Amino acid sequence: MSDQVRDRERLPVLRVKGRVLVGPDEVRDELWAVGGRITYERPPGAEDAQTVTGWALPGLVDAHCHVGLDAHGPVDAATAEKQALTDRGAGTLLIRDAGSPSDTRWTDDREDLPKIIRAGRHIARTRRYIRNYAHEIEPGDLVAYVAREARRGDGWVKLVGDWIDRDAGDLTACWPRGEVEAAIAEAHRLGARVTAHCFAEAALRDLVEAGIDCVEHATGLTEETIPLFAERGVAIVPTLVNIATFPDLAAGGEAKFPRWSAHMRQLYERRYDTVRAAYDAGIPVYVGTDAGGSLAHGLVAGEVAELVKAGIPPLEALSATAWGARRWLGRPALEEGAPADLVVYDEDPRADVRVLAAPRHIVLNGRVVG
Repeated sequence: MSDQVRDRERLPVLRVKGRVLVGPDEVRDELWAVGGRITYERPPGAEDAQTVTGWALPGLVDAHCHVGLDAHGPVDAATAEKQALTDRGAGTLLIRDAGSPSDTRWTDDREDLPKIIRAGRHIARTRRYIRNYAHEIEPGDLVAYVAREARRGDGWVKLVGDWIDRDAGDLTACWPRGEVEAAIAEAHRLGARVTAHCFAEAALRDLVEAGIDCVEHATGLTEETIPLFAERGVAIVPTLVNIATFPDLAAGGEAKFPRWSAHMRQLYERRYDTVRAAYDAGIPVYVGTDAGGSLAHGLVAGEVAELVKAGIPPLEALSATAWGARRWLGRPALEEGAPADLVVYDEDPRADVRVLAAPRHIVLNGRVVG
């Protein structure tokens, strides 16, 4: 018997009472956590249970986050732990780590840290991404590196689809169509989904027609590519709290790369219209903050609020970090027998998503951790 199993068997019974948001329209009066798992049947020992009250949601999802990474590259375990704890404090209990050079497998043994779904390390074109972040390779090696990261990750691989080309002075696509098709096919053969960083327009059609599963940021979506995404069911993670940094980035690079700077400003200025048009077309939209590079951790509530500001209905924006996001990632929400990972609020977050910024209780694996 593992130490984790023994610890769970010693856990006290926890009762969550009030309004349990099992789904967008399914509300129960209470749930119980027994041995770190959810049950809706009153268990033995219920009379001695610890009780928390309020509006309960599944643990929030940050579908674009980087634990183990900062602006300069990989960080030590102590720093990665602080990052994960900051996310936990914001109610993020499930992270899709969208690329990291650090090995964070050790967090899987920590019952007090958010669960992480890893995409391995970024795969980028040589000298076409942030230094110390990615495997920097040429197209002929793309299939081999995608296979490597598919085997190392947790069902995802992360490509850098576009970046500034210093010769062109602007964002351009990083990979030829044929190599992308072969690489995505190899990832799918190995059971992994593929996502790609894309700010601009140029790479999107080739990536989608090559079979990509998701695009990060997706600020370059247009009237021509939005229907293609919708037809193929390709999800986007807009990271609007990151896109908010584009004006400062543009100002910093204007003297050297004026075309790039103007392009970044255009992408920023139409960001809300882009996200709303994608949502209206039926493209799946999920919450991600891009924390861990130059952005702070713990911004999940702000990202949900940004989706609402873009015009996504509040309940849909909430689902993009709760029930819908967990379903997309293949993880349970508040079902019978699921891990007791949930966040409790004083008010109904369906009525006002700003409630997410002030969690009352955070429960992870049946323990009240915050």
